[in-house]
Amino acid sequence: MNPLERLVERAEQLMQRIESVLPQPLQAPADWSQAIAWRYRKRANGCGVLEPVRHVGAMQLSDLQNIDVQKDKIARNTEQFVQGRTANNVLLTGARGTGKSSLIRACLHSYAPQGLRLIEVDKADLTDLPDIVDVVAGRPEKFIIYCDDLSFEEGEPGYKAMKSILDGSVSAATPNVLVYATSNRRHLLPEYMTDNLAQQKGENGEIHPGEVVEEKISLSERFGLWVSFYPFSQDEYLRVVAQWLSALGLEAAAVEAARPEALVWALERGSRSGRVAHQFARDYAGRAERPAGGSARIEDVQGLAEEADLE
Repeated sequence: MNPLERLVERAEQLMQRIESVLPQPLQAPADWSQAIAWRYRKRANGCGVLEPVRHVGAMQLSDLQNIDVQKDKIARNTEQFVQGRTANNVLLTGARGTGKSSLIRACLHSYAPQGLRLIEVDKADLTDLPDIVDVVAGRPEKFIIYCDDLSFEEGEPGYKAMKSILDGSVSAATPNVLVYATSNRRHLLPEYMTDNLAQQKGENGEIHPGEVVEEKISLSERFGLWVSFYPFSQDEYLRVVAQWLSALGLEAAAVEAARPEALVWALERGSRSGRVAHQFARDYAGRAERPAGGSARIEDVQGLAEEADLE
């Protein structure tokens, strides 16, 4: 091998090493049948990959209580989507722990046999949404792009990427992709009292501060379906507790006996929600087999609950 050939070989090796550390285009999974849910993740070299979620949280629509109106809206929209009819992107907003994320997982389980799939994308990776959509655009399945606990601060790059995917791009919407997002903020951006002072000049010299308000609500308005969730009343909370305890195998008498402790649990957490009810049920069911004298007297717990008066 002459010196020129050695130089060319070394140059090729160097180029291969450089290419191996450069960001690569997003590749479709080799086998889409591995899972019904996927998670988009960025590697250290900046390359994005779609990883299968091996164990999707088991949740059925029938498991979700006290959100029948919300459940009907989401299920109807999802069914239209998987059947190839027109459907909307969905924004689920409201109190924490009231079943927003659980409802999306339940819909995934219900409609997966009809070809529904889910791709979870973190807020930090929303700038890569166009690449994800391009990868799945030609697939026969229907894909929900799922963004949990979505909210933005001023100037975050993912904000404009989301706007473009929803309704602001030159390209037409992809018929086999919808975005389902959950948030505690109805408009996804922080709002201030000064935003309403449209007739005054903004503090930073903004001539038309009223247009700032329009910008802040423009993203949420791109979601065609808004579904709101609300905190549970005490009776609703106790019904959900009973439902979870029954699902975990407790007898009716044990479920009834758990009510006072469930109220105190909610008081200590400062919230009555489906999440709190589920967490209490898991704790209580796990303590069901315990030594005698290991639990608080029901009379004492009942007294605490009545004194706290959660109503």
